[in-house]
Amino acid sequence: MSNSKFNIHNSKFKNIRAYRVGWLLPLVDFLILCPALLVMRRKTTKGVELRFQGDRKRIEQDIRHGAFFMTNHRDICMDAIWLTFLLRIRYFIRPYVGIGNNLFGKWWIEHVVRFMRAFVVIRNGGFRDQVNNATTLSQYIRHLRKHHKSIWLAQREGRAKDGNDLTQPGVLKMLTIDAEDFFESVKELNICPVSISYEYDPCDYLKAREMQLKRDNPKWKKSRKDDLVSMSVGIKGQKGRVVYRLTPSINHDIDAALAKNPELRELSRNEQIQFVCQIIDQHIHAAYEIYPRGTEFDEYIDSRLQLIHLSNKDTDFLRDRLYEMYNYPVLNYEKAVKK
Repeated sequence: MSNSKFNIHNSKFKNIRAYRVGWLLPLVDFLILCPALLVMRRKTTKGVELRFQGDRKRIEQDIRHGAFFMTNHRDICMDAIWLTFLLRIRYFIRPYVGIGNNLFGKWWIEHVVRFMRAFVVIRNGGFRDQVNNATTLSQYIRHLRKHHKSIWLAQREGRAKDGNDLTQPGVLKMLTIDAEDFFESVKELNICPVSISYEYDPCDYLKAREMQLKRDNPKWKKSRKDDLVSMSVGIKGQKGRVVYRLTPSINHDIDAALAKNPELRELSRNEQIQFVCQIIDQHIHAAYEIYPRGTEFDEYIDSRLQLIHLSNKDTDFLRDRLYEMYNYPVLNYEKAVKK
């Protein structure tokens, strides 16, 4: 990677890049953000921990010169905020964070998040616009990684409402859109999957509600107001125990697989993408924190049902969806640890 002076003020990145604020951001972090998150951790959780899946020293070596932290997607805001907090406190790493422009419900939100080292993932526009936006975003991310900057991005667009965390092929397709050699392009990113486990998802009842609305009307779409409500509930709601578990770089898996099966290079691009998606999913699923569920969990589910207000409320369907979003991580974990 190049050691040239880092300069992200390229005009083609103007509409998406994070603002460069120099010494001011660390000052905001340690005088405002970190103290605020310490209070939030005490009021909304029973602890937020950073743990490791496998050899800790190996993982720390993998992230020493920057990494692409890819996580499952549980909460609109807190997924990236807690990871940033944990990495900032322990390793003085502050990743650049990808934020969809669909979340900019107020005019000032974009400026605040770009000041806080977030870059914009533009999700609107026609097909040609989407291709151009994906190309520019991919180039921006590679520019960051070329200069050893760390990055956070969710494994999929939008949260996995049913709890079934699967890497979206479109994410890898975007990241490697200009690549001639797919596997080498992925390795340059240095993807280190991170598994996020909430004991309780404060937005679970909102997700269940959305699933019934989508079932009853396939054309139903969330409004920006809905996103703002989810953001607020996700920030303020009770989460119980929260665990972020770092896993090694997938580069080790790719190298081992290619050494054993060189013919993987002859697969179609879509097949190669699916292969790497499965590696990322395996890392995330095997690293879940599995919380014990007793009879009091049934009472918890009933209490969440009471928060759902719909004119045609389907209680049985909603109850099944709530149980499903907590059961899927357990099922995926059990499958992953058997491999």
